[in-house]
Amino acid sequence: MKIEIYTKSTCPYCYRAKDLLAKKKLKFTEYDLLDNPELRTEMIERANGLSTVPQIFVNDKYLSDCDGLYTLEQNGTLDSIIEKNT
Repeated sequence: MKIEIYTKSTCPYCYRAKDLLAKKKLKFTEYDLLDNPELRTEMIERANGLSTVPQIFVNDKYLSDCDGLYTLEQNGTLDSIIEKNT
């Protein structure tokens, strides 16, 4: 399973999202937009116009932002998404 997350090192929501992924022992590739501002346009295109961080993708498909990630976790959907994509 390939997980990608676009972040900014100054973003508390990014830390929350990465923390949840780490607690689930999921490996991910992080793209920090402060270090790589040229990736912002790519992120917006991939996230269907959403421009806030974090934006999370699983196997090249848009998954969610931080709030959505925690909603998926709370309603039990995140585990089934992970199982489906491993």
